[in-house]
Amino acid sequence: MHTLFDPPEPRRVSPGEYPMWDRALALLNRDLAVTLPEQEPLQLLAVPPYDADEPENVYVALASGEWHGNYLEPDPADDPASALAIVADAAQETVTELLWQAWPLCAEHGLGMHPREADEQLSWWCAGERSTRGPAHVLATVGALDALVHPPRPPRKRRRAS
Repeated sequence: MHTLFDPPEPRRVSPGEYPMWDRALALLNRDLAVTLPEQEPLQLLAVPPYDADEPENVYVALASGEWHGNYLEPDPADDPASALAIVADAAQETVTELLWQAWPLCAEHGLGMHPREADEQLSWWCAGERSTRGPAHVLATVGALDALVHPPRPPRKRRRAS
């Protein structure tokens, strides 16, 4: 137990402690690596409770150990989609507030995107208008922004030896 003058010391969460959050954070870190390559991967930090009967609070933090926003709700052990949505919101809050920039950005509009379910997958959604397809668009599923930066190339035709 801690007093107000003796705040609990955060600790880095070990891999496997919160498996759903680990998997979700790995997807977010893929998007972070391609959109903000100068940033180190995000991490999970746990802050022990003041009261011994309470669970620890887990946050999505920058590599420096700083975080912003609310703690992650209890680990949704049987719902990967819910875990991804929770971690995506927390990661976006931490990156946006601590780096003072919208993240991730839509390359077409320069606007910050937000996680939203589309076709039963959590995707990055942009509110920018598109002249050909209407007022908003989905850019990529969460964890797949690398496909936009490095789109797959069609296979090369082999030259026949003569």
